Amino acid sequence: VQLQASGGGLVQAGGSLRLSCAASARTFSSHIMAWFRQAPGKEREFVGLIRWGTQSTKYADSVKGRFTISKDGVANTVYLQMNSLKSEDTARYYCARGSSFSTVFRDYNTWGQGTQVTVSS
Repeated sequence: VQLQASGGGLVQAGGSLRLSCAASARTFSSHIMAWFRQAPGKEREFVGLIRWGTQSTKYADSVKGRFTISKDGVANTVYLQMNSLKSEDTARYYCARGSSFSTVFRDYNTWGQGTQVTVSS
């Protein structure tokens, strides 16, 4: 399976962006779709995840209340709606697929190429 992320760009602080991640093959109910981000010189950081079947979600404390993950089962796509963006949200955002309800990037075995989000202050 391939994951294709899109939707990144340059936005002012306080603005919004919606990222998309389309999977080339069917995503099953047991799969976990997650978003991570990585800023230059920093480790890859968990952002949020969704269990495909139940739509249970989990978010990093740093984005809770501002970011929302959702899915479109027909389009086999997961979304990351990002509101009230801050300069510290600037990073390359990656989507990933795994089978564990995990915030650890090593638990995910399929990754997209990432999309850059830059928030200007």
